[in-house]
Amino acid sequence: MTTRATRREFLGTAAAATAAMTWSRNRASAAPAPQSSPNSTINVGLIGCGGEGRAVLQAHLKCPNTRVAGVCDVNQDRLAQAVRDTGNSSIPAYRDFRELLDNKDIDVVIVGTNDHWHCLCTVMACQAGKHVYVEKPLATSIAEGRAVVNAARKYDRVVQLGTQQRSWPHYLQAAEIIQSGRLGEISEVKVWDYDYLYPGFGAPPDGDPPPELGEQYWDFWVGPSPKRPFNPNRYLNWYWFFDYAGAWQVDWGVHHYDIVHMCLGVTAPYSATASGGMLCFEETNIEWPDTFSAICEYGPGPVAKKGFLLQYTFRGGCRREHRSHGKLFCGTEASLLMDRGGFTIKPDIGKPGKEEVVGRNVFTGDSMHVDSLAVHAQVFLDAIRDNRRSPADIEHGHHATNPGHLMNIAWKVGRKIRWDAETEQVLDDPEAQALVSKPYRAPWKLEV
Repeated sequence: MTTRATRREFLGTAAAATAAMTWSRNRASAAPAPQSSPNSTINVGLIGCGGEGRAVLQAHLKCPNTRVAGVCDVNQDRLAQAVRDTGNSSIPAYRDFRELLDNKDIDVVIVGTNDHWHCLCTVMACQAGKHVYVEKPLATSIAEGRAVVNAARKYDRVVQLGTQQRSWPHYLQAAEIIQSGRLGEISEVKVWDYDYLYPGFGAPPDGDPPPELGEQYWDFWVGPSPKRPFNPNRYLNWYWFFDYAGAWQVDWGVHHYDIVHMCLGVTAPYSATASGGMLCFEETNIEWPDTFSAICEYGPGPVAKKGFLLQYTFRGGCRREHRSHGKLFCGTEASLLMDRGGFTIKPDIGKPGKEEVVGRNVFTGDSMHVDSLAVHAQVFLDAIRDNRRSPADIEHGHHATNPGHLMNIAWKVGRKIRWDAETEQVLDDPEAQALVSKPYRAPWKLEV
């Protein structure tokens, strides 16, 4: 079974996208304006002080009436850098995120950890009364993602996933064009991530954790995942290990799937199949494939009325493409090719017109990354001040993370799987169904 948006839900999403696009265009050329509670300062705490976590924090601080009220990381060097970034050496700094959650001054928590902590930190933040901006992907299993949605609803918190493309003007403009029917009947969407990572990451031996971490905080870093000895690749290249992440098809792919869902008004596929392996890298101890392709099948929706195929490809040994992280919507009248730089529309053979550049990224300059994150952060903060769900509500984030998980499940069991999106169950395949959730190592428990 596949889930599709009702006409009312789809039109509501389109209206929200139009409003957000107008707002984003104004932000690109003018100072941000306060929203419904201009004098209400929102205190922000950060869990996970790596480069992206710190960038997301800076993006929130670009928004009016926000201040940092605490930072947390198990790595004491990263924690010290986050404190330096604030320019205030007296900012509360923690190595245990539970202590940050106990800080009553903090209203909003940014979860910028590695993936296998996203779910627990977000659920526990909701339980502590905090609103949450959680970095993508939502979780390392489908059941964890559903737990986050349930926690947001149970504790009535605004929770938003860091899929910032959803708030960018040219993606919203492309969504309007696709929803208008200009491309004709859409039967396939191709999305991809190509990078040059050859010869790979090697196979370093296990050893002692670095002093900025230590044995105690290495065990904390591993957290709910199985106990493992320290290994540099597990710590620095965790994207590539089953215990901590879902590789590019989940970690980066979520951005693609979110835009496909937004543009086509759908939420879930009904099947997935995948192939891949170590076809490029030299000897390594990583676990996910360095070359990967998968297909999800979607049923009829508001735009692709007969359904469509979503094809994903990751390649780690060659980036020689015009667009290394792209989306191609294939229609009977025209195709739309899009990435973070903008999008072009090309009429099909025999159709009038010529290829044209229609939309461009409005973010430029040295601050481009933080500025583009700030637009998404403002959407989140506006929702908090207005006491409503965000246009990038966590349920959208859950749906956007699931295609990658389904691809990975299909790859692990080595066959096509069928998915019931209503019950969030794999049909007639107990081995695959067992991979929908993951066990937690004691004493960590996932309790909503």
